[in-house]
Amino acid sequence: MGDSLDQLWQNLIGRTTGPMNPRLLLQPAVAIFFGIRAGLRDAREARKPYLSKFFFIPGSRERLLKETWDHVGKVFVIASILDGIYQYIVFHRVYITAVIIMAVTLALIPYVVCRGFVNRIVTRRAASKSVAPTTEN
Repeated sequence: MGDSLDQLWQNLIGRTTGPMNPRLLLQPAVAIFFGIRAGLRDAREARKPYLSKFFFIPGSRERLLKETWDHVGKVFVIASILDGIYQYIVFHRVYITAVIIMAVTLALIPYVVCRGFVNRIVTRRAASKSVAPTTEN
């Protein structure tokens, strides 16, 4: 098992060079775009940050997962396909575990992080602007 984890790690690190490496920037950029858009909408609608809702409001999980898939599902699928193609070119074989790890890393993590981060920033800015400064004479 240790050898297979070491091989998986080496395969993941090896993706930064070689064929098709621009996808390592383009796919997270698209996921970040969707995350920013969703975070702004969450802030406008006064929703709690994504991960807070997901972990602490159990009734919202199904809706959040569906919404996430609607936003970044295509990016996830494209990331999976491109990584499978990369593996076939480089290793002449496809490792499904590595495909899933790369798709999660390139699509889901950037989306979730940016969505919550943008929501928190916009909400805090709006809160600080709504509090009128008092002047004392």
